[in-house]
Amino acid sequence: MTRICRIEIDDSGLPAPTPEIEQERRVAIFDLLEDNSFALPGRGGAPAPDGPFVLALAMREGRLVFDTTTEAGAKAAEFHLSMGPFRQAVKDYFQICASYFEAVKRLPPSQIEAIDMARRGIHNEGARILQERLEGKAELDIDTARRLFTLICVLNTGS
Repeated sequence: MTRICRIEIDDSGLPAPTPEIEQERRVAIFDLLEDNSFALPGRGGAPAPDGPFVLALAMREGRLVFDTTTEAGAKAAEFHLSMGPFRQAVKDYFQICASYFEAVKRLPPSQIEAIDMARRGIHNEGARILQERLEGKAELDIDTARRLFTLICVLNTGS
């Protein structure tokens, strides 16, 4: 099976997220586990590991760590990604989220929709960057990449 069956977030050492960001995290995890596409290619002549997979996400020494095991606990893959390519998209994500959360409190629906469209655009950009960075390491669809990008942002709340 080519999917994630469980996700673990190592947010130790990070400041507590705001209630709004915590809600984004819960929704992203729920949606990710409901519907995702995640596969690991074979490496070094070995066949591709069989899923479903458990994905542990963490920040270590300023790098994003994907630690992937099979549902049975066998090591499948681990890779570390530089956060450099994500920094602007993460910054934009937090800025637009702040605008969105404030808009929901006081603006009419038409203005909220415009902000939400911008937020979706940033999500798409972050997902595209993630897919590029994972090329050759993991295969995932755009919806999975969007949800994982949200979780990457949550891991960067203290950055």
